Amino acid sequence: MPLPGSNFRLFNKRLPAFIALLLVLLFVQMACGGGAAEPTPVQDPATPEPDPTDEPVSEATATEEAAETDGGETDGDADPTAVPDAEEEPQAEEEPPQDTAGDGVFRVAMQPIVQTDPALISSDSEVLVANHVYDYLVDIDPQSQPAPRLATEWQVSDNGLTYTFSLAEGVAWHNGDPFSAADVVWTFNRLREEGSGLPTEDLYSNITGVEASGELEVIFTLAEPNPFFLYDLSDNHALILQEGTEDPTQFNGTGPFIVADYRPEDRIIMEANESYFVQGQPQLANLEIIFFNDETASVDALRGGQIDLVMRMSTSLFQSLQDEPGVTTIDIPTNGFDLVRLRADREPGNDPRVIEAMKLATDREAIFQLVQQGYGALGNDSPIGPLNEAYYAADVLPPTRDVEEAQRLLEEAGYGDGLNLELHVPDTGGRPDVATILQSQWAEAGINVEISVEPESVYYGENGWLEVDLGITGWGHRPYPQFYLDTMLACDAVWNEAHFCDEELDALIETAGTTQDEAERVAAYRDIQVLLAERGPIIIPYYFAQFSAIRDQFEGFELKAFAGRTDFRNIHLAAQ
Repeated sequence: MPLPGSNFRLFNKRLPAFIALLLVLLFVQMACGGGAAEPTPVQDPATPEPDPTDEPVSEATATEEAAETDGGETDGDADPTAVPDAEEEPQAEEEPPQDTAGDGVFRVAMQPIVQTDPALISSDSEVLVANHVYDYLVDIDPQSQPAPRLATEWQVSDNGLTYTFSLAEGVAWHNGDPFSAADVVWTFNRLREEGSGLPTEDLYSNITGVEASGELEVIFTLAEPNPFFLYDLSDNHALILQEGTEDPTQFNGTGPFIVADYRPEDRIIMEANESYFVQGQPQLANLEIIFFNDETASVDALRGGQIDLVMRMSTSLFQSLQDEPGVTTIDIPTNGFDLVRLRADREPGNDPRVIEAMKLATDREAIFQLVQQGYGALGNDSPIGPLNEAYYAADVLPPTRDVEEAQRLLEEAGYGDGLNLELHVPDTGGRPDVATILQSQWAEAGINVEISVEPESVYYGENGWLEVDLGITGWGHRPYPQFYLDTMLACDAVWNEAHFCDEELDALIETAGTTQDEAERVAAYRDIQVLLAERGPIIIPYYFAQFSAIRDQFEGFELKAFAGRTDFRNIHLAAQ
């Protein structure tokens, strides 16, 4: 399978030397009487948190990151939607960690990727790959604040409708072409194109024009003020592509690393971009993202020295690494959450008494303690979490558990003999544990669920998570709450997985996202939390923490709340 662009030509130049080396090794093996062949990495299914995990997580993860929605990649003739059958995890190449570290190679364990078109990425791993191949116009720093990237500075008009961006000089595409304002214009016109079906179409519908006012200056014009516009420009999908790109899956970016080899079932290998426009970056020679579907296997690879960093794992696995020699563990709070929802547009979810019964049958504190073990924060059935200090209403809580009232509501709704449902859940993080606990809690009220644990690639693939009646979705961290409301809960939201529509909620979302009056926005967010606690279609038992574990021969690592946006440009080997 040919590799994209100049990397394929480089491979051809090296091929004669490679063949010669192979013949020498074969001769040595024959002289020594042969031996066992080097094990080949087992092919593994590809997967996506929508960003809705980390788009949705789909961290909607969703198509997310999803949702984290937390929500198939292609290379050459590979099928972008294919999910190969496999039973074992791919194994990192068996090299002593000190040798690999000496080469400046940094090896990261992540879920397999499915999408390689930046406009379609959703999972933590897809975002992580794209974040190192391409650049954003505006980035988000570890404190969740807008930060320069391709844009070095910006000015906003007094009426909040015009944003003017100055762009970095000396930027080049991996194919050698110079970067210009025309690339930014082309990218955002693609992302906002009406009828494109891209997840950003609605997000950027407020943009009335994008124009280049110079070789390195771009002006955005809005229809109405958007106090979160800089955050919107930093959306996970908003990576800048070259003007006129015909195939957005071919990894031609301006980013700090250049793709040298992509094996969809195994890993993606990158080399440092020696022409990167930020002086002194990247500080690594090579970056390998190795695909694991099983979190335990990735943690075992970290222990064994075959992996240098793991960023997504369950609480129990994270705790198991606390005293691991040579490993540093890190945890930070996030706005990310695992969301339980029942479709509200068809039976049984179209009866408000059913979702109310589910809320009353749920013990959020028990789920939080059992699954998160104190990391993160208790949920309140709203995507506006405690990290959003200015907007979070700590005194607005969902109803306390009342099994008898839940039973009464179900009987009134016609389910006196019990309600039987299938609960779909991705196989990552603590989501399968949440499903098991809910199964036990809900059974007491007569809600009987059969759990279907699915690989992320299956749960988020083909937008299946948007179709199932009952599901658990990981929504990755976002630095501001309006994103969740616009993409998950508004009537026409692109990732409205609950298929819920409430005119009062829509009006509040509109007010919160457009008003220039901060006090009015605070009041709207409070009313939203009250509405969701009382009759919202979602259950959010907790806001999860973000975990990572890294081998201590590396320095410069700073974990971000959305793991996929973590930046490896400043990571380097520790001084010996």
